[in-house]
Parts: sequence; C-alpha cells; structure tokens
Amino acid sequence: MNILLFGIAKDIVGQSQLYFSEGEDAPSTVLELKKKISEKYPEFRKLTSLAIAVNSEYAEDHVSLNGFDEIAVIPPVSGG
Repeated sequence: MNILLFGIAKDIVGQSQLYFSEGEDAPSTVLELKKKISEKYPEFRKLTSLAIAVNSEYAEDHVSLNGFDEIAVIPPVSGG
C-alpha cells in the first residue's frame, strides 16, 4: 500500500511516500491509517486536522482501504 504525502506531512516523514506491506502491517480503514502513521511519526499528533483522499476523493475514517487504492495524506493548508 503506497501513501502519498504532501506539505508538512512530507516534512514530518522526510519523504514524499510511505509504504505499508500487505497483511498485518497494512491498515484496513482510513482511521487505522491515521493511527499507524501517528504511532510511527508522533509529530503527526500535533496536526489539528488531517485529510485523507482515497482514489482522488476525500475519505471519512470508516472508509475501507486496499492495496490498489491511491491514498494521499493532505495536511492543513494556510496562506493567502
């Protein structure tokens, strides 16, 4: 499972992609993905909001994930 990272999410991880292998390691829902990322990278817990897109659509926590989905982590954006 390949996850694309943008903005500060990319800065926290230190790369533009994360990979979870299939099986026990791979999250099965958006909520589980958020938890796994926060466990591995505690700085994620400081983000006040974090959007996940699955196949180019924003996804709620209950949405199921599989290895073929295109998943993106989109942090809060500020600016003018």
